[in-house]
Amino acid sequence: MRTWLAAWSVTALLAATAAHAADDPLKICLDEDRPPLSVHHKGKPEAGFDVLLAQAIAERMGRPLKIQWFESKLDEDSSPQLEANALLSDGRCALVGGYALTQDSLVKPGMKTARLPDFAGATRDDRRRRVALGVLAPSQPYIYSPMTVVLGPKAKGRGITDIGDLAGLRLAIESGSLGDAILMTFDKGRLIDSITHLVPGRDDLLGALARGDHDATLIDLGRFDAYRAAHPDTTITASGYYYPIGANRGYVGLTSEPALIDAVNKALTDLAAAGKIAEFGKQSGLTYLPPREPAILGDVWMKIIQR
Repeated sequence: MRTWLAAWSVTALLAATAAHAADDPLKICLDEDRPPLSVHHKGKPEAGFDVLLAQAIAERMGRPLKIQWFESKLDEDSSPQLEANALLSDGRCALVGGYALTQDSLVKPGMKTARLPDFAGATRDDRRRRVALGVLAPSQPYIYSPMTVVLGPKAKGRGITDIGDLAGLRLAIESGSLGDAILMTFDKGRLIDSITHLVPGRDDLLGALARGDHDATLIDLGRFDAYRAAHPDTTITASGYYYPIGANRGYVGLTSEPALIDAVNKALTDLAAAGKIAEFGKQSGLTYLPPREPAILGDVWMKIIQR
């Protein structure tokens, strides 16, 4: 009888633990202003590719979803890597979505602490304090995020199969961006005299392109998708060319939660096999491209210079 009671107690305890885990929300941090990946503005419903994907993953795992929205603002004391790490290490979420999977973004942080980005529900103390950082662990990728050439109205229909095909066009690029490095270093600076540099956050790059002030630019594909959604009548067009060096995006958690990463990977594999991830991209107005090898991008700057 005692043996039976002991076995029953263990079974009941495991069942109660499993039930509690099922009720425990899956907390995922998403950027509130990164359309068409994730968007959350006051008074409007949350939307975007990463929202649909997070809902599907939580459903596969049998857990309710709780999204922790945050606002990413870069400054000299922060970075996307440190912001994600701080949110995870502070327990604001267990996963950060839409994370660019590069070797540099996954290394052990050189700083022991970092500030939290502004997040929904943050207090004055939250904005002041620093968080002890952990070590990031990536999921498998779920989308490929390349750079693409976007054409202004005067260059519409121009065939672009390589960066060299931009010769003779009036190029615009934001100073200090990845696109800037690519264009400035191409073929030992062959395009330099055709490039106009704009100030990020002050100048409207795609707006200037639409006005016909410039003929082409090189930007992240998702950014073009977002502009096209906000300006359905725009005169700028996609060239269809993708720069061959791009990063996959996936989830990132902490190395202290390997079981969670395994569960997310299983859900991602199942959803991809069912065609659901591509479907979410279409629903969100996103140009969906499946992940490519390498899963985690190496030294992107060295690759650009070598090209």
